[in-house]
Amino acid sequence: MIFKITSILVFLFIFFGCEKSVDNGDAGETGMLSIKLMDAPFPIDMVAEATVRINKIEVRQDNNEPDGDPFLVLSDKDTTFNLLELQNGVSADLVELEVPAGDYSLLRLYVDSAGIKLKDETVYNLKIPSGAQTGIKINIQPAIRVVAGLTSEIMLDFDVSRSFVVQGNPNTPAGIKGFIFKPVIHAVNASTTGSIQGMVLDSDSNALEDAGVWIDADTTTYSTFTESEGFYLLSGIPEGFYTVNATKQTVNVEYDTVSVDSVEVVAGNVIQLDDFILTQK
Repeated sequence: MIFKITSILVFLFIFFGCEKSVDNGDAGETGMLSIKLMDAPFPIDMVAEATVRINKIEVRQDNNEPDGDPFLVLSDKDTTFNLLELQNGVSADLVELEVPAGDYSLLRLYVDSAGIKLKDETVYNLKIPSGAQTGIKINIQPAIRVVAGLTSEIMLDFDVSRSFVVQGNPNTPAGIKGFIFKPVIHAVNASTTGSIQGMVLDSDSNALEDAGVWIDADTTTYSTFTESEGFYLLSGIPEGFYTVNATKQTVNVEYDTVSVDSVEVVAGNVIQLDDFILTQK
């Protein structure tokens, strides 16, 4: 069942930089903050749209004055994203502005609404938990420090395979009775992450579109789907060794699962894997 292997990765790229040298938290110093959004489709063979509407983004400055509000509002603009349009390196700009120099360890993401639209035009408007009022709290690990001459990125992993929980039988559109929205998001420091890319083909060397490619890291799944040419890109993966998996499964067609073990991800590097060759069952 493809629901077990897929997750949407929403990457918020946060760029910090300063024009001159600063000490941590020096008053008056600022850096530029840019946030972008990326994603991968879920579930690819049944869902036409998976949308979230974000109406506020805040970040916590750890070294703020004790009596002041530690949270800075980065954006309070209502913006709706169809997550299926963002995958394999495609991104959408969220915000770009200057922020005070210092350490930042927590984001708050306010999601106003979320929904699923199936390819048969069925629409599910989902109930939003407390994130609409108090914000979804996302720890930045390790905390990011804004310093001169450096650019740092924070990548938010929005795991839609766990965030959009299907109700009923996911094997056919008619069997789906609805979805429950339980946002699962974590943040990683992009300076410690790398990417994996490659191609997925069938046994006749034809490109396989919408094949699932994923890795499991502890309790986190990083995944994407191939484009029409069979290309995939997994981004925001922490340094380490992983098993990379690929398969394709729809209502009518199922391929075997192929895995590559001991793939080393190095920070700042894009790892090129040999082609996955899938055989139809």
